[in-house]
Amino acid sequence: MANGIILGVFQNFQELVQQVPEFVHPLILAAAGAVPFIEGEGATTIGVLGGINPLAAALAGFAGNLLCVVLLVLLGSGTRGAVVGHRGRRERSRREGLSEAELTAEDAERAGVTLSPRRAKFQRVFSRWGVPGVSLLGPALLPTQFTATMLAGAGVAPRRIIFWQAIAIAGWTSIAALLISYILSTVQ
Repeated sequence: MANGIILGVFQNFQELVQQVPEFVHPLILAAAGAVPFIEGEGATTIGVLGGINPLAAALAGFAGNLLCVVLLVLLGSGTRGAVVGHRGRRERSRREGLSEAELTAEDAERAGVTLSPRRAKFQRVFSRWGVPGVSLLGPALLPTQFTATMLAGAGVAPRRIIFWQAIAIAGWTSIAALLISYILSTVQ
């Protein structure tokens, strides 16, 4: 069912790109890039399939995806800071011996904490690969908006999250632009 919803949203963005004046296309693609599960690479695909220059489509999709991620990271970090507070964080770290970001699925199980399937998947990748791995591999597992928010909630520094998420979004968006452009050039 979720795939059908995502496909419907994808198709709606494609139709919208066809209906609006050309100067509005980057705004539509940026908006699509901000939608989880569509993201920068989906927005790029929508744009390239709609006849938009692949570089312009990739830049618009990247911008929308990154802007959304930056806002979520800043909001998530601010919320976490307000809720946890410096003193409470230090006491909990001393008591548990680990920060929340370092809590693995096994540690959570030993502590009697049950993780959602998404959170467990995130924790496995995070434990093995750290912030760069979660950011770079994340889009294959979860939307960048989800992984960035989880990293912020785990206490990772916002600048570090944004840096690695920007690299990941640029990479995945570039791959989508190149792949879709190549496929279209071989079909024509």
